[in-house]
Amino acid sequence: MEIRMGRREEILWTTLGSNPGSATCPEEFKWMLDELFLLNGVLNIGDSIPWLDWMDLQGYIKRMKKLSKMFHRFLEHVVEEHNQWRLRDGKDFVAKDMVDVLLQIADDPTLEVELDRESVKAFTQDLIAGGTESSAATVEWAITELLKKPQVIAKATEELDRVIGRGRWVTEKDMPSLPYVDAIVKETMRLHPVAPLLVPRLAREDTTVAGYDIPTGTRVLVSVWSIGRDPALWDAPEEFMPERFLGSRLDVKGQDYELLPFGSGRRMCPAYSLGLKVIQVSLANLLHGFTWSLPGGMTKEELSMEEIFGLSTPRKFPLEAVVGPKLPAHLYSEA
Repeated sequence: MEIRMGRREEILWTTLGSNPGSATCPEEFKWMLDELFLLNGVLNIGDSIPWLDWMDLQGYIKRMKKLSKMFHRFLEHVVEEHNQWRLRDGKDFVAKDMVDVLLQIADDPTLEVELDRESVKAFTQDLIAGGTESSAATVEWAITELLKKPQVIAKATEELDRVIGRGRWVTEKDMPSLPYVDAIVKETMRLHPVAPLLVPRLAREDTTVAGYDIPTGTRVLVSVWSIGRDPALWDAPEEFMPERFLGSRLDVKGQDYELLPFGSGRRMCPAYSLGLKVIQVSLANLLHGFTWSLPGGMTKEELSMEEIFGLSTPRKFPLEAVVGPKLPAHLYSEA
């Protein structure tokens, strides 16, 4: 089954209030998101050797310009569509999604910093990119790891049955009562951070780190992928063990430097709150509503764990699994 595209569309409904198909076809939109994350993560020769930049030896600049035009057209449609809804409803209009909220804020004349149409589109693109790819890739990696650990699925299922029962789906307000599912999410983010490197920083002053002199103005790249697998920080770092987070105060909100899937400080991922909630609820419902197993004849040792390197690190090959329903039939038609 294909998890990533389904999660993307669900998040887009939350952010945009409409299906992306109203502005572009699903296949094109999927390509746009994949291209966005690929091009943001590649090594462009012109960035390292500026005098070669004009030649665009790898063709990345041409691809970026094409993608920029496509996103501009898509986001212009989204903003205009929301403006038409606001005009239609007049004083009775009620904000239904993130774009509505941004447009209402933009109308506030008391804002210290003006929020114009282009800013609304930029914020929307950040939310789409940050909230969709991070959530979709993380859920896919979580299911991948769980297929290799049936005993973990069994423990999560026991918790879900005990707390939720078999008569409804999991909601956001249920998550504080599901510590084991939350531990699975944290363990997945430790082993498979969406972005292997945090947003670059610049050293504000001369300093020394681990015996290395870091002069003022040095660009600093933080590898959260390496931190998550550091044996000095984690017992059995290559092992998928959600239990390590049970009873632990470690969180993913940027306060614990051992676990920084969304970064930390003022340059932390702006969509982390949305992304985290979607990951938690999506994974909980996938485990609650379905049975999971590998395709016939495949062993857990044969399950590919290869990643694609870029701005994000999704699976190299889409996950294939056998899925079966386990809740009453009417719940699936209502979902």
